Amino acid sequence: MADTQAVESGQTPGTPEAAEQPEKEPKSVRVVMLALMVAMMLAMLDNMIVGTAMPTIVGELGGLEHLSWVVTAYTLATAAATPLWGKLGDMYGRKGAFMTSIVIFLVGSALSGMAQDMGQLIGFRAIQGLGAGGLMVGVMAIIGDLVPPRERGKYQGMIAGVMALAMIGGPLVGGTITDNWGWRWAFYINLPLGVVALAAVSAVLHLPKKRSKTRIDYLGAALLTLGITSIVLVTTWGGSQYAWTSARIMELIAIGVVALIGFVFWQTKAAEPVLPLHIFRSRNFTLMSIIGFIVGFVMFGATLFLPLYQQSVQGASATNSGLLLLPMLGAMLVTSMIAGRVTTSTGRYKVFPLVGGVLLTVGLYLLSTMDTDTTRLTSGVYMAVVGLGMGCLMQITMLVAQNSVEMKDMGVASSSTTLFRTLGSSFGVAIMGALFNDRVKNVMAERAGAVGSKVTEQSAQLDAKSLAKLPAAAREAYQHAVSAGTHSAFLLGAVVAVLVLAAAIFVKEVPLRGGPQKAGESDEAAPMPVVEAV
Repeated sequence: MADTQAVESGQTPGTPEAAEQPEKEPKSVRVVMLALMVAMMLAMLDNMIVGTAMPTIVGELGGLEHLSWVVTAYTLATAAATPLWGKLGDMYGRKGAFMTSIVIFLVGSALSGMAQDMGQLIGFRAIQGLGAGGLMVGVMAIIGDLVPPRERGKYQGMIAGVMALAMIGGPLVGGTITDNWGWRWAFYINLPLGVVALAAVSAVLHLPKKRSKTRIDYLGAALLTLGITSIVLVTTWGGSQYAWTSARIMELIAIGVVALIGFVFWQTKAAEPVLPLHIFRSRNFTLMSIIGFIVGFVMFGATLFLPLYQQSVQGASATNSGLLLLPMLGAMLVTSMIAGRVTTSTGRYKVFPLVGGVLLTVGLYLLSTMDTDTTRLTSGVYMAVVGLGMGCLMQITMLVAQNSVEMKDMGVASSSTTLFRTLGSSFGVAIMGALFNDRVKNVMAERAGAVGSKVTEQSAQLDAKSLAKLPAAAREAYQHAVSAGTHSAFLLGAVVAVLVLAAAIFVKEVPLRGGPQKAGESDEAAPMPVVEAV
């Protein structure tokens, strides 16, 4: 631990200055953490702020038929770039890769704010997404470089707090900015925050420089990008723009499968693979990847359907949609910070995936029991149970994954875990959304006949204005339909969440690096190496 801190503070390991302060936390680490949290806030806030501003954007720029691509372009670019940023950090240095990703994100933000038509906005959002792919990976990998796993829990609890804050405050901030300053400031607001993060990282972050003579695996990067793009497009378009059995979706599935099979084969041959397959030999790393995928699957599905249920069935205001998730996000924040502190003080962590799996399954099942008579208090308690489960899992998955690989693979470990969570969210929104839409349309047809079918023929998700215009009988039928749809979606989530508990049972509690290790204990991961500051 002393060596890591010495590197961060610019001292050479082994010097008397480094040895005299083995347990002190450099002030610069705290400053770097502030910069990292600002960067994380940039990545998390963007989509939520922009989502609130979209009606105004469409009203000014037009191009309603291309609306979905404003989000899809960003998501695709983020997912495709995530593993590449992790590998670039491993090969050429974490600091340079992270600062480059911030700059690209800010350039994309500035250009998006200046867009004159929907085509320009979509292209500039893709640039933003390329930078965003490096923000979250950079944050996690830099924490992995600076802080031993034994001490890392408390810092990752802070990151979980930033994520919860962004999810709660995003829609409120987006609405306020759009109403008072105009939609372009939904993008321009990133610029001052990004400059602060850049300045802090440039001034106080000191990591060893790396000079890799190995060429980047361009073929592997291209195959992975093609595979990820196909998967995300299938989950985005399937059941909405195209039927699941349509030729276009089948083509994308075939392209994705072939590209990913080719990618896996090539990674066994490449000199410096984008995603070294040997990291999956660690049982814990593979299990954390599975758990991360499932957490993404259920988390983003929950955040999509809970506000819809509360607005449509419980009559809540859409303006404060972020606050509707406060019980879940607040519980997630508190539990995540407690889990981080307990892990830091005891070095024990297996209990959290186990307890998290149970709470997540129970919470989602409780959410599936909601109907038109469920009170806000009751639904709030159910959401809190889900939040407690996610709080046990969110940061622990990253912590254990990083502890399961060597330091030289810290970037790809962080990016892989982030990628699996991103892909899980894409699948969760698509599959739970398809189930929800199908159920809503069936129930509307049963309860309201031809009128019900006509109401939902375009979309099973009605906005507040459309809902208010419905006749009383059709509105009541729609409330029952939404209750039935959320029941199906959350019941599926509960079934999927059982896999978290199944995976957690097989987690091996390997001692965390940076803490005392008892005699006779084995360690899957290599010890933290001594590195020289450059």
